[in-house]
This record gives sequence, structure tokens and C-alpha cells, in this order.
Amino acid sequence: MENGLPIPMLYQSLLSKWRYLVFTKSRIAYLSILITIWLLGVILLPACSFTQKAKNGDTVQVNYTLNLTDGTIYETSIGKQPLELVLGQGRFLPDLEEAIVGMKVGESKTITILAVDAYGERSDDLIFTVDRSHLAPGAEPKVGDHLASTNTSGVLVTVIAVSDTTITVDANPPLAGEDLTFKIDLLKIGK
Repeated sequence: MENGLPIPMLYQSLLSKWRYLVFTKSRIAYLSILITIWLLGVILLPACSFTQKAKNGDTVQVNYTLNLTDGTIYETSIGKQPLELVLGQGRFLPDLEEAIVGMKVGESKTITILAVDAYGERSDDLIFTVDRSHLAPGAEPKVGDHLASTNTSGVLVTVIAVSDTTITVDANPPLAGEDLTFKIDLLKIGK
């Protein structure tokens, strides 16, 4: 006798309580499937794109909304084609690319880039007057028009004033002097 029960009764009691430990073929197959799924998750999950972090050299797709200091939405890709860029190539604002590095697919982030780090401060030296004789024959620019310079730089200028003999243009980038706030949603990471 052990614990006040005869040995056969103790055995019967343990069997009734631990009956689920008896492994039948179907339970072994079920456990095999569960263990296989678990192992695949442990081995493959870290390589899946939804856990991968963006790094320099990756081609990424992002949705973004660009707000100016006053809250005005200047530009957005929401409802349009997402922005696709290769990180680290320097084709976009460096601070924007740096903010995307380390993000995971599905992650969102809001960053503010100061004017000096974006397109710089506005410069009065980039506002100048051009004699109309330098324009193409028949050209009738209006305030707000954008003109490309004919020199090798191809700078885009904005007409800010028009007179009978001259036009005044601004060669500052349109976003010069503006702090830029980007809301970024990382959609895809590729190679």
C-alpha cells in the first residue's frame, strides 16, 4: 500500500488522471505537425519580410504625406503610386532616407526635417530680373509660371513679377525656408 491505496488502485488512479499521455498514432502525428510548424516558425520567421528591417541598398516602397510648418499638406502618395527608392543612393533627402533605415514593413513614422537640412533657407540672391528680350519669341509668362533656364544647369525658376520689359524670377527651390514634416508608412522592402 502506498498513500493509503492498494497498488492496483493507485495505478488505476494515475491512469485515469494521465490518460492523455498515452500516445496513439493520431496523437503522435498531430504532435509531429505542431512541432514542425513551430520549428518552421523559429527558423523561417526571422527571414520573412514583415520582420526584416530596411537597410541601405534596399529598394523600398513607402506611402508618405508631406506637411509644411503651418500644417498644409504639400504632397501625398496616399491613393496614388507609392514612392519607391533605393536607400543610401542619396537621390532623396538624406534625413528622409535615414528615417526609413531600420523600419519594418507595416511600421509608420513621423519626422520633421528642418529647412536648413532640407532645401536650405530662402536666399534673396536667387531672385533676379530678366529682360524680356532674353525670352523665346512670343513667350508671355505669368506670375506663378515655372520656366527652365537655358543654361546647362536647367534650373527651374518661378515667375514672381511681370512688367512690359522685364520679368522677375525666383530660383529658390519651392520648399526653401520650410521645415518639412513627413508621415511615412513602409509598405515593402526589396533587394
